[in-house]
Amino acid sequence: MSGRARLALCAWAATMLASTALIPLVSPAIWIFQAGFMLAIQAGVGAATRRVPLARPLTVAAQALVTLLMLTLVFARAQAFAGIVPGPEAFQHFADLLQQGSDDVSRYAIPAPLHDGIRLMIIGGVLVIGLAVDTLAVTFRSAAPAGLPLLALYSVAAGLSNSGYDWLWFLFAAAGYLMLLLSEGRDRLAQWGRVFGGAPRTAPGSDSSGPLAPVRTGRRIGAVAVAIALLPLPTISGGLLDAAGTGVGAGTGGGGTISAVNPLVSLRDSLNVDENRQVLSLRTDSNDLSDMYLRIVSLDDFDGITWKPSQRHIEGVPDTFPTPTGLGADVKRSKITTRISAADWYAQDWLPMPYPPSGVNIDGSWRYEPVGMTVVGDHGQNTRGVTYTVTSLDVEPTAEQLATAPAPSKALETQYTKVPDSLPAVVAQTARRVTAGSANAYEQAVKLQDYFAVTGGFQYDTQVDVGTGRNAIAKFLKDKQGFCVHFSFAMAAMARTLGIPARVAVGFAPGTPEANQTVSVGLKDAHAWPELYFEGIGWTRFEPTPNRGSVPSYTQSTTPGSDIPDPAGSSAATSTAPSAAPSASESCTAQLKKIEGCESQAPALAAGDDGRGPWWYVRASLLGLGALLLLTVPFSPMLWRARTRSVRLGAHGRTAVDAALHTLAVWEELTDTAWDFGISPDDSLTPRKAAARIVRLGHLDPPTAASVHRVADAVEQVLYAPRPQPAAGLAQDVRRVVVGFQDTASRSTRLRAVVAPRSTVRVVWELSAWWASVTARAAAIRPTLRKPSGQQG
Repeated sequence: MSGRARLALCAWAATMLASTALIPLVSPAIWIFQAGFMLAIQAGVGAATRRVPLARPLTVAAQALVTLLMLTLVFARAQAFAGIVPGPEAFQHFADLLQQGSDDVSRYAIPAPLHDGIRLMIIGGVLVIGLAVDTLAVTFRSAAPAGLPLLALYSVAAGLSNSGYDWLWFLFAAAGYLMLLLSEGRDRLAQWGRVFGGAPRTAPGSDSSGPLAPVRTGRRIGAVAVAIALLPLPTISGGLLDAAGTGVGAGTGGGGTISAVNPLVSLRDSLNVDENRQVLSLRTDSNDLSDMYLRIVSLDDFDGITWKPSQRHIEGVPDTFPTPTGLGADVKRSKITTRISAADWYAQDWLPMPYPPSGVNIDGSWRYEPVGMTVVGDHGQNTRGVTYTVTSLDVEPTAEQLATAPAPSKALETQYTKVPDSLPAVVAQTARRVTAGSANAYEQAVKLQDYFAVTGGFQYDTQVDVGTGRNAIAKFLKDKQGFCVHFSFAMAAMARTLGIPARVAVGFAPGTPEANQTVSVGLKDAHAWPELYFEGIGWTRFEPTPNRGSVPSYTQSTTPGSDIPDPAGSSAATSTAPSAAPSASESCTAQLKKIEGCESQAPALAAGDDGRGPWWYVRASLLGLGALLLLTVPFSPMLWRARTRSVRLGAHGRTAVDAALHTLAVWEELTDTAWDFGISPDDSLTPRKAAARIVRLGHLDPPTAASVHRVADAVEQVLYAPRPQPAAGLAQDVRRVVVGFQDTASRSTRLRAVVAPRSTVRVVWELSAWWASVTARAAAIRPTLRKPSGQQG
């Protein structure tokens, strides 16, 4: 290996060693492997251009270009030309991700979740530092100044970290820097100064004095410098990722908490986490888990820009809570008991409870807010690791009771129908248009719900910018893309313009049933929904967000000819053509179901550019593009597999057809996952026997085995039951199975499952079948070009 190549390798290693200081900041730390691979490509491009050789500035420019192309491929391929060449939309996406990452840094405690914004900041920062180190130490052959970017990388990490291992990360960074200095050559080290102690020594077999003494002197200097630096090294804590107050009271909040003061951003962050960390575990005697919403706080103060809780008096927690406001004696209700345990990292000021609560048994310093019927921590009390029992009411109003509800009191109506003058007129206009012909407030509410969830063409998308300002709701009504906060905020505002008292509730949608009869509630269950007030029933939940939660039974009509919209009927009235809308058509035939012709959940990737970009831009991109494509081809199976898993386990529509297609896709993902870990599929087995085979050969533990069998049972329901019952939480079950395989498989098996998954052979099969069909069609239409008999050519 040449000296320059050895120096480039040391520069890569030094950057990676310094980057380890960032490991405690986010979880999971898988980003470091991606950063290491991309940094190796960057260093390889530098080595190749130096070997040509190119001028030094051109070498740096080539490395910077390839770095930009790699970041575009990983973070903004949907906005780039041909998925790799960045344009204005890609740079705007980078800006949005960096803004999101900046918001995350100020919001989460260590370790923060690895959102795309934080991942871009970390990986992009490592690549920039790596480019600076390689440029200084290798391209310009000056290793000493390369310590400055390495020091900057370590300093940022140490300034944010609150771990007790900062000295270890410092050792790694210092060792990398010393290795870089020593690899620069003995001639460079000899210039550090006179030798400490003793006369110069000669190398064995040499007649003249050599550089061995200066080399040893350099090592001694490095060791002494590291030791001295370690002595005063403090254990740095705090920083930008420390817990920040996210609510009222004296609570300090923590990583992953949902801020009821500003749920717009916090809810999106929870929904977009890569790891669905468990927030709460509950055990309940309720017969209907689909209605087990856990409410944290209600937002009833709307200023045209955001919703927030009103400032109200709090008091001691009573033994028995009063009857909810507006609930009459003739409304059917039953009492349920729920025992809830919060994760030891989940620090929320408000107590998540089913609504309406009638009592809570909890230790600690808590206070009660009677209007919203919420419980809030006092003097720093929060939910971290607490276990408590809540008794609540399962209120079951009928559609008739809601339709015939009398007008609310004047004071309540005035307070909860207030909208600011700055609210765009299109909000009220759309509300009146959607609810035209309604006979009462209840029918208006149901039509609003169905407009967002079924008939309006809205799409559920957690990646949409949250939007700010007085035109945020109007923008959402125009773009028709958003997540639960957009839907709940818009429906509540529109209901108020119609004179219906409304507010927004923040909390968790129903979680996932577990094999031990508990329900697991994760970060991705974070949710917001509107509550509308009806005299005699009280505050009533509605669900306008497609693909989330459950539609309340009292909003679904079972009477033919009823004026109250039926979500199933509304869905059938929509277009039968494939659409990006979240609901599929009821007119889908059995043939289309078999070929998945009704599915429309997977968003399309960007189609690419039309090729009319400036020639100078194309010429400048060709070199880096070619090098990057050659280096990334071996990793295309890994990228394809990750995309396939995301599509299969993604959201689906509400109809029975959508649920069935989703179940089959989840089962295919489970079998492919087992295949990736060495368990080849056996199409001759029933789903039940196939599940037993996967559990046996995969040596899965009982909870993971239960997840496999739940998916198999759901598939058998779809395939054989006359009226299949959709199962919830199948995607979470498959993700649990993936973790189970990773826990039991060897390191080489895990590596192959990620880098070279066996199931990607399906691509080859599909291409082979496609090519066979193309050649068959071409042969069928090709004319016979044979000369007539007896003619001369």
